[in-house]
Amino acid sequence: MYAIVDIETTGGYAANNAITEVAIVLHDGNREVKRYETLVNPGITIPRYVQALTGITDELVEDAPYFDDVASSVYDLLKDRIFVAHNVNFDYSFLKYQLKACGYDLDCKKLCTVRLSRKVFPDAPSHSLGNICQYLGISNANRHRAGGDADATVLLFERVLKAGGLEVIRAMLKGNSKEQYLPTNLPAEEIEKLPMTPGVYYFHDQKGKVIYVGKARNLRSRVTSHFSNDKPGRQKQAFLRNIYSISFETTGTELMAFLLECVEIKRLWPSYNRSLKKFEPAFGLYVYEDRNGYSRLVLEKKRRQLQPIYTFSLLHEGQQLLRRLVKEFRLCPKFSFIQRDNDTCIGVLEHACDGACEQKEPVAAYNQRVESAIGALLQSLPSFTLMDEGRHADERSCILVEQGRFYGMGYLPTDVGYLDTDGLKGYLKQYPENDYMRGLVFQHAERWPAKKINLTQSTDPAAR
Repeated sequence: MYAIVDIETTGGYAANNAITEVAIVLHDGNREVKRYETLVNPGITIPRYVQALTGITDELVEDAPYFDDVASSVYDLLKDRIFVAHNVNFDYSFLKYQLKACGYDLDCKKLCTVRLSRKVFPDAPSHSLGNICQYLGISNANRHRAGGDADATVLLFERVLKAGGLEVIRAMLKGNSKEQYLPTNLPAEEIEKLPMTPGVYYFHDQKGKVIYVGKARNLRSRVTSHFSNDKPGRQKQAFLRNIYSISFETTGTELMAFLLECVEIKRLWPSYNRSLKKFEPAFGLYVYEDRNGYSRLVLEKKRRQLQPIYTFSLLHEGQQLLRRLVKEFRLCPKFSFIQRDNDTCIGVLEHACDGACEQKEPVAAYNQRVESAIGALLQSLPSFTLMDEGRHADERSCILVEQGRFYGMGYLPTDVGYLDTDGLKGYLKQYPENDYMRGLVFQHAERWPAKKINLTQSTDPAAR
């Protein structure tokens, strides 16, 4: 038995809105068996634009029952039925949410007449309820009212059945079919084309703009998991409504998918991504020459136009490193901005500074120690590759870390032997990095040391 449903509401998502009208038509696949229709007092003011669209005003529902009063009747009509609606996830999410608030757990198989009409009438220019009804010659004199739209959906459902749609319905209702949970505007074929391999996926809106980027160990499984629940919140409902297509890029490993996701979120800045947008190195260690020719190390907030020697997410991490370099290489605390007052240099007083801040030490001598400090820092930063599985049997994946920084990644043919760093770069794509990405690579290298190949590196600061 089918329960063909339409509702009117005060807004677009269940968690912060209410139902103003319900219509349920029970149908046995041949004819209408029973009908139920009622206005509902939402208990809140109906927005003006909703009143204009539906004609349902605050005055009209003033004496109508609250949903609590009709919940039992609605649940009895829906339980153990196949829940049918045009854009079924919208109606179902509202009724499930409202019924749960009244102590009823709605759990029905769902059938979306938008998806049905796409499969049975693929030549229709549009599958919105108004347009598909116009295409099929179905009249609806009471648009945007629950009763009128439910009647139109009944006629559409019957036309689907007459056009041989019963087999389509059976296929959509099979236990292993997830199609009813997909966003209304997303064709099921978009899921079927996804491989079950690691990679990055992109959700696109109606205009093709990327609105969400995600990574996966199994692309098809991960994408499908987005649609396994129908949360009633505004963000989730708006997210689902805006998904029209999916694209993807496969990667050899899950780690590469993680890294590519970080890069793509920073590049595309999708509206529905949140967490990885904040991962950006906040501080950098820089070197510059002052007006007297002395080289100075300074820790500052990261600047886009300048290349830092190294970056840090936390200020104290950079301060610890800078203090260590100052101590080991007898650098001036004032020139390194560790001491910021106008008092005598602490390094001079402790005989740890040779007086560069008082211009007593020759420029060349001091700058040589700065260069030595930078060289030692770079020498202490590891250079290595992580070699792993490729996207297919004829290649290997490669992630390159050069002097402590994530350089990039790519794929090498399996028949390529040992390559030096420059040779490797010919196969790799360079990417921007941040501390989060660097941490992922280092953690993976520590966990899987057999995949790590250490590389020799230059100690010449001029080679930076």
